[in-house]
Amino acid sequence: MLRLLLVCLALCFAAPFAHAQSLQAILQDHAEAIESPSRRTVDAVIASLADAPVDGIPTFLEDWRDKNIWMRTSDGVFFSVVEDGDGLILTDLDSGEETTVADDDGFSQAKPNAGVRRVISGALVQFLLSDPDISRRIAALESIGRDPSADQLDPLRASIDGEPDADVLARKQQLERQLTAQFGTDTDARIAAINDLSGDLSVEVRGVISQILTTRQFVAASIPDDTNVAQILVIDEDLTADEAYQLLVAEGLAPATVSTEDIVSTLTAQIADGQVAGVAVATLDTDAARYAAYETLVANGDAAPFVSPEERAAALDAHTFYTAYVEPNSAITDAAEDAQAAISVQLGVGQTFDLTLDALSLASIYFLAAIGLAITFGVMGVINMAHGEFIMMGAYTGYVVQQIVPDYTVSILIALPLAFMVTFAAGVAMERLVIRHLYHRPLETLLATFGIAIVLQQLAKNIFGTQARPLTSPDWLAGAWVLNDVVQISYIRIAIFVLALLFLGLILFILKRTRLGLEVRAVTQNPGMAASMGINPDRINMLTFGLGSGIAGIAGVAIGLYAKVTSEMGADYIVQSFMTVVVGGVGNVWGTLAGASLIGFTQKGIEWFNPSNTLAAQTYMILFVILFIQFRPKGIVALKGRAAGD
Repeated sequence: MLRLLLVCLALCFAAPFAHAQSLQAILQDHAEAIESPSRRTVDAVIASLADAPVDGIPTFLEDWRDKNIWMRTSDGVFFSVVEDGDGLILTDLDSGEETTVADDDGFSQAKPNAGVRRVISGALVQFLLSDPDISRRIAALESIGRDPSADQLDPLRASIDGEPDADVLARKQQLERQLTAQFGTDTDARIAAINDLSGDLSVEVRGVISQILTTRQFVAASIPDDTNVAQILVIDEDLTADEAYQLLVAEGLAPATVSTEDIVSTLTAQIADGQVAGVAVATLDTDAARYAAYETLVANGDAAPFVSPEERAAALDAHTFYTAYVEPNSAITDAAEDAQAAISVQLGVGQTFDLTLDALSLASIYFLAAIGLAITFGVMGVINMAHGEFIMMGAYTGYVVQQIVPDYTVSILIALPLAFMVTFAAGVAMERLVIRHLYHRPLETLLATFGIAIVLQQLAKNIFGTQARPLTSPDWLAGAWVLNDVVQISYIRIAIFVLALLFLGLILFILKRTRLGLEVRAVTQNPGMAASMGINPDRINMLTFGLGSGIAGIAGVAIGLYAKVTSEMGADYIVQSFMTVVVGGVGNVWGTLAGASLIGFTQKGIEWFNPSNTLAAQTYMILFVILFIQFRPKGIVALKGRAAGD
């Protein structure tokens, strides 16, 4: 193997003034070894390739490994071959000239076995580390990352100094640290590499540290002096007495125990003429009788002896059970233990931060979905079960715009205000035609809006079908913000979070700084007094319902970028929207924000304990909301005025 490494390095850094020689000529010197390769001959072929640097060696090795090298039997010339039906397309290994033959008569295929292919693959990776083609260098590094081995360390180190690309250089240095930590021969260098890796949370690094800390379970009368002990195992704490004794039996340090089943089967096998051990089989109807007969067989040497409880206990007491590191150097494992502890702390912090980002993202989605409902529910007291369908309408508006405007960035900019206008108009129409006739009749309002929701869903199915429609995000929203292998969040979720903040600011501005907002707040707090001051509550209710519906349409565009657009998508958010409004406080923007945050963080926390069952998380979330409103029925931020009176 050392010779293989040396020749690989020689090939990578051969002098440009070496004697020119064709690849075909080199192969002819080893024709038999190439046509019928073996583990015994493959090293010599690679060594010869390294001694005379020529173009095309990596390509040849790839073809040889993949069984694409054929020899023409008439003159022994090798070709790279692609099979074309019954014929062959031959490529000259030096000139690259292609020739087609009608069939494979007169040609034989080189078929290296699995062991030879592994050797070729290892040599190929090392050759490619300094290949002029950056894609080949990257492929070689990916191969090392997938299957690291000690023989890759020296070629990798040798290729670092001449690496021109900064990203590839960083990857080479990272892999060099990992290989040094795992396979290095110098203790100080390995410890330094392990310490460098202690701040890396990547899966690769965690795998390297785990490999260094691999342990095996042992038992011995006394622990050998040169053993790197990981843990002394305590019976009944780290392993049961039965497990410990079976380990003794497996190591040949104690006789095997005899179970009741073993006794019965042994006695059955010894039956002759209706007797076993001189006793009639008919009398062996109790455990005591069977044990006595079995002891007779033991005394005659016809059965394995019993192991009494006292003998078992003595055998266990006479031996030490322990786990030992596969790595014999305790300094290396101590450094790895420290690195693993540091990584575990950083991993916990990273997972907490990642969970927080997910919770913020979910809270942003709930806030966008619920803010319109909070306004209409708070001002008008209307339980609008069709609110989710306004979200669906906004998402479909975005989809239609994208079919007309192919530029996704422009289409989203058009879709946001257009979705607001469409759902605003739908909300105003719904309020004028239905809601205004059902004020102060909550049950009828709930049933009417539920019916409208069903109608809107069916209308969407008739127009767009039941298949999910994509609302494609612009390229600049593709991918995710990745801090490390633990913390990452998609750009779409970040965009939804930013959009939620913008809407929070916009709604606060409308409510606090505009005449409409002043009138809305007046009607919300005391509709009778507002009417006496010249405010038309009927007009405010209409505009408020339209505003809430329009905001739901914009939320639909944002949610559609994250989820598939279907006719049922609104139903996925209506329950969470009502929970957000009720928990936060009816009719209050800050309450809606607080409710969305509480529900988002609580749901993510529940999912963290049981990540495989989101349905259970939603169920627990509903139970939590029910319990919460028992203690705070008016929500986190209770509304003053009418709400207080209610």
